[in-house]
Amino acid sequence: MSVAVGSTAYADNIKTVSGDYTFYGESNHSLEQCKRLALEGARIAALKAAYGTTISNDIYSRESNDGDGYFSSLSASEVKGEWIADDGEPKYEISIDSEGHYIVRCRVRGRAREIGNEAVAFEAVTLRGSDDLSARTTSFVNGDELRLFFRSPIEGYVAVFLIDDSKTAWRLLPYSGDGKGEVHARHGKEYVFFSSNSGDGISDSALVDELVLNTDKESERNEICVVFSPKSFSIPGIQTSNGLPPSLSLDAFNRWLSDSRRRDSKMGVKRIGIEIREQ
Repeated sequence: MSVAVGSTAYADNIKTVSGDYTFYGESNHSLEQCKRLALEGARIAALKAAYGTTISNDIYSRESNDGDGYFSSLSASEVKGEWIADDGEPKYEISIDSEGHYIVRCRVRGRAREIGNEAVAFEAVTLRGSDDLSARTTSFVNGDELRLFFRSPIEGYVAVFLIDDSKTAWRLLPYSGDGKGEVHARHGKEYVFFSSNSGDGISDSALVDELVLNTDKESERNEICVVFSPKSFSIPGIQTSNGLPPSLSLDAFNRWLSDSRRRDSKMGVKRIGIEIREQ
């Protein structure tokens, strides 16, 4: 991926930016879907180069040889810029790989502006089977328990999601049995979520959802997304299913997160990539 940033400035801090992105389609992607996703990637790449990002990311502790980059692309909610309009038509280069999948490269030029952000810096660490920080890891095997250490310098509200390779965002916190629909965290207090051993100091231990990770693949990459804000927030469009955490599509989640961060400059997000292996 290559990015070029223009230098032409307009009123209200609007300037011209340009980006380049290649999308590698899968068997279920039509040409139009590939073109749309390549265009989205090019716009986001341009915004990232011009304005930077607002979300801290933890990297995977292990990388597979296949170079899977599903979580390597930034979503619109992660950049400190907003796309205003295209300048001319996007340019596409289309090819097909040996398995018949589309490869679409898009180059786009447009106008954008910076989004101010005063996001709260908080701590969030994934733990394996223990409440102690010495159990910090992003690498898990089948049957491992996932827990999350959390601490914020100010009071506020926290939610936790798991994004899997089906491109679904599963809401892990608030807990499924918590009727309040929000989790209030005190400033400076240390919490360990998804553990009934010590309790998290927020919910009754009977309400705590303990999480056990499993995969039927040799290796699977998921993402833990932690959202925190001094202001209370809600996530519309959540669907519930017996025996499973509430969920929504990844596209719907990213749209909600992008819109929320534009309205709430202090909303902070941390993404933690985790790997789950069979053994």
